[in-house]
Amino acid sequence: MKYFTEKEFRCKFCGGLPPLARANVEALVQEVLDPARERLRLPIVVNSGYRCPKHNLVVGGVRGSQHMKGEAADIVPVGFRVGLARLVEVIRENGKSDQMIVYPGFVHVSWKRCGGNRGQVIYK
Repeated sequence: MKYFTEKEFRCKFCGGLPPLARANVEALVQEVLDPARERLRLPIVVNSGYRCPKHNLVVGGVRGSQHMKGEAADIVPVGFRVGLARLVEVIRENGKSDQMIVYPGFVHVSWKRCGGNRGQVIYK
């Protein structure tokens, strides 16, 4: 993890990051987030990384959310010059993501170490 720290991905509710979730976070960072950060040349803020089941319930996350596996993060680029559209473009160009859900204020991005990654982009 070149540009990110484990602390950024810990559950904001309980502070946890179980070993399997940590391994998934490391893969997400290596395959998706570090390359995006390098390409943008601007920091990326992780609003939400791993979520314990209670945290996921509190925030209204979907059942089986990839956040609960450490496979997803909600992110935003730092800097007025880069919008969400550019962040999505950079991740798409890298060709490595399972799913991106583009919300008005952030991008949910996921990556699976095991199984196929869909490369799906959804706009909300």
